[in-house]
This record gives sequence, structure tokens and C-alpha cells, in this order.
Amino acid sequence: MSFLLDQSYYEVKKNGLSPFQNMCAYLGGSAIQTVGDNPVTAYRQLVQQYAKDAVTGETVAPAVAASEANAVFLKSPVSASLSGLWPRLIGVLFKRVPKFGILLGYTYITGETEPGYMAATAASIGSAPFINPVRMIEKQQRAYFKTTGAEKPLFEILKEAAAKNFAPLFRGTIPLMGHSLASAVLGLVGQPKLQKWVQKEIGSSGVVGQSATNLIASAVVSPIYVVVTNPLSRLEVIMQTNSIKGKSISIFEAVGEMAADMAKFGLSGIFRGQGIGIAKAIVSLTLFHEGRLFIARQFKERNKSKGWMPPEYKEK
Repeated sequence: MSFLLDQSYYEVKKNGLSPFQNMCAYLGGSAIQTVGDNPVTAYRQLVQQYAKDAVTGETVAPAVAASEANAVFLKSPVSASLSGLWPRLIGVLFKRVPKFGILLGYTYITGETEPGYMAATAASIGSAPFINPVRMIEKQQRAYFKTTGAEKPLFEILKEAAAKNFAPLFRGTIPLMGHSLASAVLGLVGQPKLQKWVQKEIGSSGVVGQSATNLIASAVVSPIYVVVTNPLSRLEVIMQTNSIKGKSISIFEAVGEMAADMAKFGLSGIFRGQGIGIAKAIVSLTLFHEGRLFIARQFKERNKSKGWMPPEYKEK
């Protein structure tokens, strides 16, 4: 990649990593997270998707939707747990390279050592057009489990989208931008900052290690993240799980469906999948940062052994 990027991109900086190594650590952590949280991700989508009866089109109680999701998982536990995994893994490149590239690129250009909130904002907006098609395909693969018992083939989804010039792959982009912003601000920036505070205040005693402080930080951030993003996630599911061949659902129609759900079932209608969403967020954030930090440590050890560490590097 040296013909695409300046040589300084590969030079080890004062944090003990080169920007290239840092990017690889973020991508590796994301791949570990994707595999680990896929069953929870799949289950949460079905709980939110089954808010509407497929035959009558009527909104059903949250308990009924959860029961139907449970039935799908009991009938095909392996298929349901692995559904959408390949698009998500491929999406580590298609989704994460633009997002992490903008996040870390902005950080590098501004001279910061860690991503800040402006970097998170730029990454969430700039990466949305790349992320949305992958999320759309992922949700379409799971959308028909209740009727077919199997995930929808990837090429069938792409064929249907191609018949409409691939425009359906961009359904749900507006709520995604808000979702992505919350994810970047709370997950990529807020969690590491909180973890450092926890490590300083609690971990300095030596009783609590880095993995434990990671879990504590994730557990604190996750409920906030889910409260902010759960309605946005619902909008995405509503807009992205209807048939590609059919008419798209606008953002206003999706909001209308959520409003009707709230009118009928109160806040529980808006926050369907909230509990499983918090569990997913804790698992996801913990796996991501544990994977990222593990890979970063391997790079740092290699940089030390090769004598590549800059004079200003300080061991933390």
C-alpha cells in the first residue's frame, strides 16, 4: 500500500504503533467482535422484526415477538446463529475500513494519539454510504427465517437489488448515520476513555486487571448506547427487512409504525429488544476492545524487539 499512502503511515509513533498497525488492530478487533456477537445480533433483529405480524400486518405484543424469535432459534439454532455472518465478516472490510480509516485518519491528521469526538462524527457521516449496503444484505438474509427456515442466499438478494439499480441497498441510511454516530462516540471514543479512568481509579491497585476494567467500562457505556440507538435500530429493521421487490418504506412511514407501536404498547413498543441489546453491546464492546488491545500488544512487542520504538515512547 506504499503507493497509496505516505511512508510516515508505517512509522512507529509515540504511542508505540504505526498508524497502519493501529488500523490493523481495529480491524482485527472488529472481526473478533463480529464472530462473537453474531448470535445475539441475529436474535435481536428477529425480536424487532416480528413486532409486525407477517400475515395481518398488525403490531403484536413484545412478548409475542420474542416468542416467535425463540421459536425460530429453537427450530434452527445453528442456521439462525450464523445467519448474516458472512456479509458481516466481509463488511469488516467494506464497513470498517472507511469508518476506521476516517476515524484514525482524522486523528492522525490532527496530531492526536487517540480518536476524539470530532473524529467520531466525521467517521459516522463519511462511512454511512459504505456501511448501509452491508447492513441491508445482512438483515435481508435473516428476514424470511420464519417462513422459509433458512437464510436468504446472498446472490438472490444482489440479483433483486440489481433489478432496481441497487437503490434498495441504501434503504435506512438516515437512521444508520445516527446509529453510527452513537456507536463511534460511545463505543470507539467513550469506552476507551472510561476504561482509562477505571484503570486509574480502580486498576492501579493491581486487584483489577485490564480485561476487567474493559468489561466494567463496556457495562457502563452499553445501557446508554442501547437507549440512544434502540429506536434507530428499530427504524433500520423496519426499512431494511421488507421485500426488495416491493415498495420501500420511507423514514416517515417507519417513524409512523413506531409511533403506532408506542401508542399500543407504550415504551415497551419502542424499546423492543432493549434487554438483549444491552447484552449484545456489552459482549460486542468487550470483544472488540479486548481483540484490538491484544493485537496492538503483539505489534508493540514486535516493534520493541526490532528497535523501532521512538525515543518519546513511554510504557503504560
